[in-house]
Amino acid sequence: MARYNKSNVARVIPLTPGSLAAAPSKAPRQPKPDWLKVRAPGSPSYLRLKGLMRQLDLHTVCEEAQCPNIGECWNHGTATFMILGDVCTRACSYCAVEHGRPHALDAGEPKRVASAIGTLDLGYVVITSVDRDDLPDGGASVFAATIRETRARVPDCRIEVLIPDFQGNEAALRTVLDARPDVLNHNTETVPRLYRTARSGGRYARTLELLDRARRYDPNIPTKTGLMVGLGEEDAEIVETLCDLRRVDCQVLTIGQYLRPSAAHAPMARYYHPDEFGELKRIALDLGFVHVESGPLVRSSYHAHETADAYERAASAR
Repeated sequence: MARYNKSNVARVIPLTPGSLAAAPSKAPRQPKPDWLKVRAPGSPSYLRLKGLMRQLDLHTVCEEAQCPNIGECWNHGTATFMILGDVCTRACSYCAVEHGRPHALDAGEPKRVASAIGTLDLGYVVITSVDRDDLPDGGASVFAATIRETRARVPDCRIEVLIPDFQGNEAALRTVLDARPDVLNHNTETVPRLYRTARSGGRYARTLELLDRARRYDPNIPTKTGLMVGLGEEDAEIVETLCDLRRVDCQVLTIGQYLRPSAAHAPMARYYHPDEFGELKRIALDLGFVHVESGPLVRSSYHAHETADAYERAASAR
C-alpha cells in the first residue's frame, strides 16, 4: 500500500488553477449549481421506508441531517439508522441535527433497529448516532448491542458503524470493535484550522487517534472517514489532512460538498465543481487510500454498500 510522502504533496499542490481558493465568508448567497439539484423524494419505496421508521419509532440521519440523497437511497430501500435518540449533546455549526439535552436511553432501540433491517431484508446497513457526551461510554454499548441484535436476526447483513469520538475513551472504541462491525467509520469532517469554529466539542488530534487506535486494535476491520469541502479550507490544508489520515492508515475516504442547512449554520465559502472533486480523488488515491468516493453529493453513507464492495476488490488486488 502506498504511503504518505512529502514528494506527493509537492506534486499535487496546487490542484486546478484557482480551484480551491476559499471565498470570503461574507460573500453573497450563491445560486445552487445544476449538479447539486436533486428531485424531491416521493417514490413508493421512499414512502414505505418512511412509514416503517415512524411505525418503529426510529430515526435516520438521512432525515435528521437533511441529506440530499434521501430520495435516491430510500428509493433503493437503504438507510442510515441513527441510534441513541435524535438530540445531540454537541452543537457543530455545520450540522442540522437538533442539539440540547438528550432523552433517556431507550433499551428497546437495538432490537427495533434490527427488526427494521430484517423487515427491509438489507444486505448492508450503516448505523450511526448523535453524540452522547452525557453517557460514560458515549453510547458505545448501544452500538455493540445493535450490531449483535442485527447479526442475530440478519446474519448475512454487513454492518458499517459511523461512530462519534467517545471523547477519546479507548475502552468505548474497543466495545464497538469487539462487536465485529464490517467497517469502522468516523468522520474527520474538516481541516484542523476549522475545528474550533465548525466542530463543537471535537478535536482533530482525537479523530486521528481514534482511527489509529481502531486500525491497531483490529487491522482486519477497515477504517473509513469523510470530509466536507466548502467551509473555507485551503488547498494545502486539504492535502495535509489527507496525508494525516494516511499516516494512521485510514483506507476508505468520502469527500462531499458542504451545504448550509440554514442561515443559523456555518456559512458556505463556495461550491466546488465536479472536476475538482475528481482531482481530489486522484490526489487521495495517489497518497494510498484504497477506495475514494468524491463528488458534490457524496456523504459518508452514500453508496456505502458499493463502496465496501469496491474497497474489498481493490484491497484484494493489492
